[in-house]
Amino acid sequence: MVLEDLQAAAQLRQGSLLVVGASTSEVMGERIGTSTSMDVGRAIVDVVLTFARHVGCDVAFQCCEHLNRSLVVDRAVATRSHLTEVTAIPVPGAGGAVAAAAYAALPDPALVAHVAADAGIDIGDTLIGMHLKPVAVPLRGRLREIGKAHITLAKTRPPLIGGARAVYDPAEAHRRLGLP
Repeated sequence: MVLEDLQAAAQLRQGSLLVVGASTSEVMGERIGTSTSMDVGRAIVDVVLTFARHVGCDVAFQCCEHLNRSLVVDRAVATRSHLTEVTAIPVPGAGGAVAAAAYAALPDPALVAHVAADAGIDIGDTLIGMHLKPVAVPLRGRLREIGKAHITLAKTRPPLIGGARAVYDPAEAHRRLGLP
């Protein structure tokens, strides 16, 4: 349901990048970083990867602060997007269970320093905002929690430029330009 709500608002597709940050401790009702669960991490990664395959988007899984919130991506994504690779392997306690599960699940994982994602899911207040394109738009889905963890969804949009005389609506632009 969370991913359906995000998809309805963000319209992810081939070439889009989704960033996911999650605290398995928070999902289980504990304070972030205190009760890592690989089972919960694997469950989150499996659901997200299934969704990503279905819509055709790429995914970046954010590590915890111990790895400077670096991200696990498929190496093809890192190469295609010219992302800066860093050297570490996320494990529970240093990277987090979700990042560790993603690293294990991807056939050719890479750890990168930063991304500029089109949309994101933050499960347990893991602070994914640094990995979203400007301008981030918070979304509210039908569910507010996964387990005991607070959920924040976000999509992004290009910045609006030009001021009061700028036209943002394609139909209005066509009308003013005399196009069908």
